[in-house]
Amino acid sequence: MSPSINSVTDKKPFIYDLISDTATVPTDEMFEIMKAATRGDDVYQTDDDCKALEDYVAQLLGHEAALFCTSGTLSNQLGLRCLLFQPPHSVLCDSRSHVFNYECGGIAYHSQANVTPVFAKGTYMTAQEVESRINKDTLCGAPTKVLSCPLMKSTKIHDVARANNCKMHLDGARLWNASQATGVPLSEYGQYFDTVSICLSKGAGAPIGSMLTGPKELIERARHLRKLMGGGWRQAGMLARVARHCIETIVPTMPETHALARKLGDHLESLGIKLLLPLETNMLFIDTSKTGLTIAELAEGLKVKNIKIFSSPGTTARIALHYQITAQAVDDFMQVASELVHAKKTSGFIPSKSKDTHVETIEQTAEAAYPSVNV
Repeated sequence: MSPSINSVTDKKPFIYDLISDTATVPTDEMFEIMKAATRGDDVYQTDDDCKALEDYVAQLLGHEAALFCTSGTLSNQLGLRCLLFQPPHSVLCDSRSHVFNYECGGIAYHSQANVTPVFAKGTYMTAQEVESRINKDTLCGAPTKVLSCPLMKSTKIHDVARANNCKMHLDGARLWNASQATGVPLSEYGQYFDTVSICLSKGAGAPIGSMLTGPKELIERARHLRKLMGGGWRQAGMLARVARHCIETIVPTMPETHALARKLGDHLESLGIKLLLPLETNMLFIDTSKTGLTIAELAEGLKVKNIKIFSSPGTTARIALHYQITAQAVDDFMQVASELVHAKKTSGFIPSKSKDTHVETIEQTAEAAYPSVNV
């Protein structure tokens, strides 16, 4: 069973926050664990808990070394910067990717690199789409040197990158979820990438942190650059020890969360609410338009059950489950959704019978369902 939310000391009613899986609340147990942490200085690499966490995660990913960072944005930017030498150069990535949309233009700022987006026609980039966007112009262009991508569905993308002498960075923020859902070890994913960023506070439940893994030489450079970017931290052992605890106790419970997400997704579909993207782990991208229900109306109705979703305009939204979302909370969500959709029907709303254009509009719908505040 998932770790209990009853160990969260707070006078207010517990809010089941489904805006993001970063919304997990530190438990009383975590604060007790912090008390036993080592108290060295991570900048000087004298903290045993930080070093132990880095060694542990590097081993999980099958890489030589790792670096404990404050955030996924920092670990992504460090990973990309370490793989780039000097301009002119460019990074190729999915047009919907985090590094392109939600990191404040960090690639241009930190690495002086151009970004070439791939406008994928499906849920994932294909090797053909990647190859067609690689810049080989060494006269007037910014040649592609790094491919940054989410988890690949095909090793063919890796083959294309290597054939074009490109390094590869994986934004594996929620790689824990993918590994738990598929049964594929993290190291099997890690073997295809030069560097991997993996988040500790998204789904894994840690209060803060992200890891960058890769070859020892690159991680040493990343440590230097982390200091340059203001990311060197001192007595971080308390956070490292809690992160290790979360990896060992919360990550293994992710299949339970995935099952709850599937239960919720199946029910919403039965009401006429569409899933815009495949439901593979803990996230649902929904479109309520065919029910007449708006996301704002759904969000307002869920407040009664202490359930929080992002009250975005329109009819699309992302719902993110995590280990602190209980089976009862999911049942309450289903009940509220049923009541609201039923109310729309009794008020005379007639669903549109227009042809489903999901395949043609997947880029737009994914973007609409994934506002920047929801990362």
